[in-house]
Amino acid sequence: MIGVAVLGSTGSIGLSTLDVLARHPERFRVVALTAHRNVERLAEQCRRYRPQVAAMADPDAAARLASLLGGMPGAPEILSGVEGLEQVAVLPEAGYVMAAIVGAAGLRPSLAAARAGKRVLLANKESLVMAGALFMDAVADSGAELLPIDSEHNAIFQCLPGGFRAGLAKVGVEQILLTASGGPFRDWPTDRLATVTPAQACAHPVWSMGQKISVDSATLMNKGLEVIEACWLFGTGPERITVVVHPQSTIHSLVQYKDGSVLAELGNPDMRTPIAHALAWPERFDSGVAPLDLVAVGRLDFQAPDPARFPCLQLAFEAARAGGSAPLVLNAANEVAVAAFLEGRVDFPGIARVVAETLQSTAIQSVEGQGLEALIALDQQARATAEQIIVDVPG
Repeated sequence: MIGVAVLGSTGSIGLSTLDVLARHPERFRVVALTAHRNVERLAEQCRRYRPQVAAMADPDAAARLASLLGGMPGAPEILSGVEGLEQVAVLPEAGYVMAAIVGAAGLRPSLAAARAGKRVLLANKESLVMAGALFMDAVADSGAELLPIDSEHNAIFQCLPGGFRAGLAKVGVEQILLTASGGPFRDWPTDRLATVTPAQACAHPVWSMGQKISVDSATLMNKGLEVIEACWLFGTGPERITVVVHPQSTIHSLVQYKDGSVLAELGNPDMRTPIAHALAWPERFDSGVAPLDLVAVGRLDFQAPDPARFPCLQLAFEAARAGGSAPLVLNAANEVAVAAFLEGRVDFPGIARVVAETLQSTAIQSVEGQGLEALIALDQQARATAEQIIVDVPG
């Protein structure tokens, strides 16, 4: 029995992970669950999966969870705060850690799992965007297994031969093709984008996701962050990565080789597929996802992303090329801008404006040799700059 800790168990990735784990009770045991402040859902999960530890990032929520579970036989130990999340990530009983906390909040526990030598199922792309060198060094030093959960990176992983981390050129890769659905506004006239509401931005046409990642998918910033993540995962630069809009989301990404071959991973758009792949790797087992019916799909369309409609994608490529602290600043500004959009403090195009102005207003510096605390300090500075930009130029 392999013990699994699920960081972010109440979110969409966490729920899908628990669904896959429940299909293989002879193989996996849920040893720990965490959430931010969704007390009721985490309490329900604890009653069903009986973890030995549960943690909530919000201390008040942890107290409410303890109250709800106080009378339950075999109630889990309740932890709280960032320290509690880190404790879960390094539990000796957890051989596998699903890192599915959204945003910068997932960096500390994801890094803790990597440093502890776990099999890290990485759904928290921000860990690599903010601290790629630090994270990859931790993986190498501890002997951790790092398996990507984002459907695009998992697809690339499946299309590459062993030893790819030595560099894509050495295995004959010409380029990586990251697919993007294009979100709900890929066909909208650009002059309509200022009217976009948070509800419209969160209504993704293909995937079922949380609010923040849904907005990122609508701006294509999510794809930009994935470009940076792919650079770290696969040991390459942004010049070998191309983004292609593919509305059906049937092809999850492709790898083009020097001999003219292009390998693609196809499947129904369901996150249980990459989750099951990473849990079973190097084997395969049932994920609960229906087989792909190509006749029903009927057609596969592709187009280049429109830079006027998706300026965030260009900003991400520029940050990837600049290196240093630029990706970290990009991510921090985007998290602030998306929160402001969801709160009605900036309009939809304002997300890109805030990110661009934050990058322009921030001195990009080398992060070589920087520790975690220094990176978090840079993150906080960038967030403060972005907030000030929103205050000074609302809308």
